[in-house]
Parts: sequence; C-alpha cells; structure tokens
Amino acid sequence: EKALKVLSTWEICVRYFQTCNVHVLKPNYVCFFGYPSFKYSHPHHFLKTTAAVRGQVVQFKLSDIGEGIREVTVKEWYVKEGDTVSQFDSICEVQSDKASVTITSRYDGVIKKLYYNLDDIAYVGKPLVDIETEALKDSEEDVVETPAVSHDEHTHQEIKGRKTLATPAVRRLAMENNIKLSEVVGSGKDGRILKEDILNYLEKQTGAILPPSPKAEIMPPPPKPKDMTIPIPVSKPPVFTGKDKTEPIKGFQKAMVKTMSAALKIPHFGYCDEVDLTELVKLREELKPIAFARGIKLSFMPFFLKAVSLGLLQFPILNASVDENCQNITYKASHNIGIAMDTEQGLIVPNVKNVQICSIFDIATELNRLQKLGSAGQLSTTDLTGGTFTLSNIGSIGGTYAKPVILPPEVAIGALGSIKAIPRFNQKGEVYKAQIMNVSWSADHRVIDGATMSRFSNLWKSYLENPAFMLLDLK
Repeated sequence: EKALKVLSTWEICVRYFQTCNVHVLKPNYVCFFGYPSFKYSHPHHFLKTTAAVRGQVVQFKLSDIGEGIREVTVKEWYVKEGDTVSQFDSICEVQSDKASVTITSRYDGVIKKLYYNLDDIAYVGKPLVDIETEALKDSEEDVVETPAVSHDEHTHQEIKGRKTLATPAVRRLAMENNIKLSEVVGSGKDGRILKEDILNYLEKQTGAILPPSPKAEIMPPPPKPKDMTIPIPVSKPPVFTGKDKTEPIKGFQKAMVKTMSAALKIPHFGYCDEVDLTELVKLREELKPIAFARGIKLSFMPFFLKAVSLGLLQFPILNASVDENCQNITYKASHNIGIAMDTEQGLIVPNVKNVQICSIFDIATELNRLQKLGSAGQLSTTDLTGGTFTLSNIGSIGGTYAKPVILPPEVAIGALGSIKAIPRFNQKGEVYKAQIMNVSWSADHRVIDGATMSRFSNLWKSYLENPAFMLLDLK
C-alpha cells in the first residue's frame, strides 16, 4: 500500500512538471511533497523541462558588410537544415561585386531553415537562416547540474598567449580533423595559417598521400581486313538542339557594368610607345634565384610598378582623382597601384598599397599574395579598393597593343603588351636581338594633356631600359 502511495505521488509530481515546466531540484536530492528524499547518482541527466527543449527560433540576418554593398550572391553553404552550430562557426560564403566574405554564426543552436539556394541574391538586413537557440538555458541549469564545457583550443583567437591568424574556413577544416591550430606552423603573411598548412600537417600525421590520377590507356585501332569494303557515307543534314539561355549579371561582372558605364563619361586620351627591356631581362635572370631562395617568384611586374611610382613622384597629377562633376582634383599621397587580373570569377583589380615606400622585393611578395588569393576568389575588400593608378598586363595572355579604359575616379591607366625578341640597331649601327615590349596609356583628357603623358612615359621607359637609373631615385 505504501508503494502504491509513492507511485501515485510520483505521478502527481510528473504532472506538476508538465504543467509548470520549471521546478528547482537541488544537487543529489529530489523532494516529493514531504515524502522521504530519493537520492539519484547521475549529476548530468535526470529531468529536462519542455521549454528548454523547444528553445527559441531567431532569424539570423545578413548584416552590413561595408562599402555600401546592399546585395550579395550566395556561393556556398557550410550548413544544412538540422545541423548544430556554435558561435563563430561558418554559415555560408557570399560574394559581392567587390569581394568574397565568409558569414559566421552569432548563436549556438540548430539550423531550422535556409532562406536561399546557391547563386541566389541575398539582401542586407534580410534573414539568411533560422536558428533554434537554447533560449531558457538558465531553466535547464536549475533542473540539471551540468559542468561547464570549454571550447577546443583551436577555436579561440588567442592560444597560449600567441595570436593565431586563420580564416573561418581554415578553422572549420582544423576542427573537422581534430587538429589544434597551436600545433600548426602558418606559412602565410604574419604567420597566417592557410588551408595548405592544415593539409600538410594532416599528411604528416596520418601519412596519407593522394593517389596519382590514373592515365588513360591508348588503345590502337583494330587492323582493317584487306577484303573489308568501306561503306559510302550517307549525307544527312545536322540537327541542332541547343537553346538560348538567359541569366542575370552578378558578382564581379555586375561591378564591371557599373564601373565601365561611369568610364564612358570620361574623354580618353591615348598614347603608345615601345620599350627595350633587354637589360631588364638580364637583371631579372640574375635576381630570380635570389628571390626564389626567399620563397618568392620574381616577375617583371614589380619593376614596372616601381618605375611607375618613381614617375608619379615627378608627375603627381597622374596619381590623382576628380569628383563626379570634375570640379575638384585630389592629389593622392599613397601610390596604390592596381593590377588587372583575369580570374574564373571575371576581371578583378586588386592593388599594391604604398608602392612609393616598398622595395622591389616587397612589391613581389605582395603580388604573390594577391595572385594566390585572386586565383582562389578570396581577395578582401581592402585588397580591391583604394587604387590610385592601374596597370593591365594584357601581354601575359597575348597581344601587343590595347586601348585600356580608365577606372573612375582614377585619371590614368597603362596596358602592357607581350615581350618579343625583335632585331634592332644599336648606337653603332649593328643589329642585335632586343627584347621589346609595347605600352599603351590612356588618360583623362579633362585634366591631363598629351605632353604630360608623353614625359611621364619617357621617364618610366628610361627606368626600365636602364635599371641602374632607378638606384639614383630609390628612397
């Protein structure tokens, strides 16, 4: 009879929990309305209230990512509905008309809804995902005494007093493979840990080596019998089943539409010349092994950029910008020289900051970084904005001359052709093998006249044809 009474009391207590949702249980003991205490031994899981299970669903909205950007394209989802996320976990990667950005979570919880598919346009201030958070965490702590769980070492920005630099995507890769970032040596700028560093570390730990791709076997055609008759082909008209496809302009192409439309308002002035790079080719061949020993690939572009910067010191009007109505001109103190790059995402123009205070090796190091990030589509907004002058190396693809279009609000741009071995006469009238490159300049004719552009080009040309001349003006 006493046992039946206890069971009845237990049933009343359970109904009390279901009705009130919250009931405080002290550690190690549960009191049932005056009946003797029943001791339980497991401190982590006993009773859980309904409100704590359900949680609160919040809309995670796309916040302002700067530069006046109001819409982005969703390029990749790192989560799906039902996934559990923590703060700072990567949610998705979006691409604006200027850069790619990884969006991270502000909440701990479960993904309940994705508002966009891949390549959809997402708008600033609109929800990206719904996250069910543990809204009544305090209520759970009243019911169950649960010890605090610390995050893994590699999820923090600072490890053992040393700041760890890594993108959210790299941190996620390290977390998925149970790798502590404190044990990985970064090969990026300022010790930044790159994806390759994680993969190399994982290969050393596990000894895993990617298998080589199988080569297709070349099968020789079967021999033709001598008595085989060749049938006469019957001519049939070809049937074409292709259809036109229409898609929206987005990403970097959308930015190009905006920039080139503004460039049409500028009256362009063109100027072309050829440069003898014979001496520079010899100098680069001597310096390439030294730069390679420092881990840097040395191209001709660092020399071109430094020569431009030295020329801009003498002709500062070419490193200027004008307002929309061309009523004011601003002379830029920094030489942030942009480099046009052809990528899978389209044309992008990152720039090397403060070339006027950089050595040729410094410029080469920064170019290597920009080219690597540009190929991966990971250039930041800072890398893509703030340019004051631009060079387009069209010769790396092919071609001799071009008619480059100015990038507003800049006032000048240069296009470099390919370097070709062509016979030329020296001062003694002797024929020699010359390394010739053609250059095509465009300038805003509202503020720059032809004589200024010609003098600048001649000075730039002299630095490249006689590289030793640059030593006189280097600071």
